[in-house]
Amino acid sequence: MDVEKIRVLFEEEISKTKKSILRYEELAQPISPDNAIGRVSRMDAINNKSIVDAALRKASERLSGLERNLDKLGTQEFGVCLKCKMAIRIERILLAPESSFCVNCAR
Repeated sequence: MDVEKIRVLFEEEISKTKKSILRYEELAQPISPDNAIGRVSRMDAINNKSIVDAALRKASERLSGLERNLDKLGTQEFGVCLKCKMAIRIERILLAPESSFCVNCAR
């Protein structure tokens, strides 16, 4: 697979991830105490917020990895595991473009 196709893949994934982050940020807005939704509904909203916050953190980590690997594209550092310094298989890069570790080191 050539570098330009991989670049397009990374840019598409970055765009999708940024959209997800914006959606999660909207969902993570706190509910005003003045909003009379009831105690059970408020507890449910608090629980949902913690789930959305976790998804937001995960999406932010993914975005960082995607941007980091996009910056490395076309250099000798691209596709090299940060831990063992061996080549990361192209299949792994295509499935998890945010990853900086080979399958063995990611465990």
